[in-house]
Amino acid sequence: MSPPRTFLSAVLGAALVGTVLVPATPATAAESPDLSVTNAKAHLDQLQSIATSNGGNRATGRPGYRASADWVRSKLDAAGYTTTLQSFSTSAGTSYNVIAEWPRGDANHVVMAGAHLDSVSSGPGINDNGTGSAGVLEAALAYAASGQTPRNRLRFGLWGAEELGLVGSKYYVNNLPAADRDRIELYLNFDMIGSPNPGYFVYNDNPAGNAARDDLTAYFTGRGVQTEYVDVQGRSDHAAFRSLGIATAGTFSGAEGIKTSAQASKWGGTAGQAYDPCYHRSCDTISNLNLTSLDRQLDAIGHMVWTYAQKDYGSTNPPTGTNRLLNPGFESGAVSWTGTTGVITNSTTKPARTGSYKAWLQGNGRSSTENLGQSVAIPATAAAATLAFWIRIDTAETTGSTAYDTVKVQVVDGTTTTTLATLSNLDKSTAYVQKSYDVTQYKGRTVTVRFVGQEDASLQTSFVIDDVSLVAG
Repeated sequence: MSPPRTFLSAVLGAALVGTVLVPATPATAAESPDLSVTNAKAHLDQLQSIATSNGGNRATGRPGYRASADWVRSKLDAAGYTTTLQSFSTSAGTSYNVIAEWPRGDANHVVMAGAHLDSVSSGPGINDNGTGSAGVLEAALAYAASGQTPRNRLRFGLWGAEELGLVGSKYYVNNLPAADRDRIELYLNFDMIGSPNPGYFVYNDNPAGNAARDDLTAYFTGRGVQTEYVDVQGRSDHAAFRSLGIATAGTFSGAEGIKTSAQASKWGGTAGQAYDPCYHRSCDTISNLNLTSLDRQLDAIGHMVWTYAQKDYGSTNPPTGTNRLLNPGFESGAVSWTGTTGVITNSTTKPARTGSYKAWLQGNGRSSTENLGQSVAIPATAAAATLAFWIRIDTAETTGSTAYDTVKVQVVDGTTTTTLATLSNLDKSTAYVQKSYDVTQYKGRTVTVRFVGQEDASLQTSFVIDDVSLVAG
């Protein structure tokens, strides 16, 4: 968790507003999984090992942070998630967000859970915020293994540079296209959930998230755990989502704030001491945990993920004239797209048309093939449907009449692949050029829009694509 503002320094941990008791809401077994605290503890052991091997911390700009991000991403990749390592600049050097999306469920309704992965430079950050990261990671892995089919699209974010001022989550949100922001129905944040002298705090700082707040509170109350509301005052990564009007909620077991006698009576622990005496210190190690708190909060994460994965958010049909493609400008990295790893990039070698990211096919100067695609439903009621994109082609091939290197624009309909156009080194351009194609014939079908680049054995040609749309109405 980020350092407190000056006027909060003696209080948070928690700016508390009374004890909240909400009647329990019955939950089915599917809504309330018993997630493994043993697995979560094993994730924390790994984060401790990474810190120990990298100067004792996992701070942004230090090798321990990149190792943490790579390890988390590898676990999510192996579970079947579509992952992106989103890089961004900070005052301490390059940092990374790990974004993982489960490739099922309605992508027009996104339920997201997240936690910051970085530590401060003074210690390994096992409670702050290895615990939140381990909880989110375990929930994601357990959902992938559960066989559940979500109604909504599940997305998980492990944020970098939270300790430098919520930099990673702000970067992620600020670089989402407006249409993609509007698809996020709920963001759940978990920051410090295993404090050694724990409290059970539920975020109460965003009216848009009150329903989720109440679900969290009812979950704990139904298991005999009293909670208190806390206004986190923008100290964690939900703040960027909240600023856009997105519903947010979350839990917290306390930081440098002092546990009162009343709190010790209902929660146990020691009155007059901090919830986490090792907050932002070198002693925030694997020994700085309360596993009962971690277990309870882990199951609360599972409850919220399972419940909101199935929540009915209503009609999913976009209005007439809406771009049916998700992440059309690639600003969320590879989210919603499949294909060759590394094609979607923010490399400054080739400029994007808008934003920072684009798809860069080929440019290798050797025999190779790369592809990129996205599945999209074209409504049967559409009077017309048009696929369009902007492309910039530069080449080292000499002037002539031979198409040595190509990119094909394709539509895959079941087992049938149709090539709408083939562009080549002969179509080179010094600026982005828009191309558009009629795809009305595919109305009533779910098809895959695909770009396939192919390069011969020498002399590079780069096909750089941005701002793709499929408008049907």
